Amino acid sequence: MIIYYIMAILLLVLDQWSKIAIVNNFALHEVKEVIPGILSLFYIQNEGAAWGIFEGRMFFFFIITVVVVGAMVYNAHKQGFDKKIVGISYAFLLSGALGNFIDRMRLGYVVDMFRLDFIDFPIFNVADVCLTIGVILMTIYILFMEEEEVKRSKNK
Repeated sequence: MIIYYIMAILLLVLDQWSKIAIVNNFALHEVKEVIPGILSLFYIQNEGAAWGIFEGRMFFFFIITVVVVGAMVYNAHKQGFDKKIVGISYAFLLSGALGNFIDRMRLGYVVDMFRLDFIDFPIFNVADVCLTIGVILMTIYILFMEEEEVKRSKNK
């Protein structure tokens, strides 16, 4: 169980480090190509969620994050971490939620920096990547693995 918390902390540190690096080395709205036509670093301050929705609703984000993180930690301890994919998923989800939460509480906005140049997609950060990976892993578990476990436990 502790390994998943360590993983979440390391991902959270990576997220916060990447945001500090952008803020210290880029002017607001400055762009630098990393992979031409594919990926750029583009420093923005996002006061909402993806695509800027719910802009300026810090109290809303505070409540949602506290409830979701609390429920996630409670469920993780209640259900246990016997399945690696679930533990890894929780680590990614926890680090992503806390990474953006720290920004909102400390700065009043979220620092975003990755821009996909080949598609119209929101600018994002490491925490957003962690949230996405966590959701994908949990979806894989629920769709393809959980049902098999229920069947096996009924056959015992």
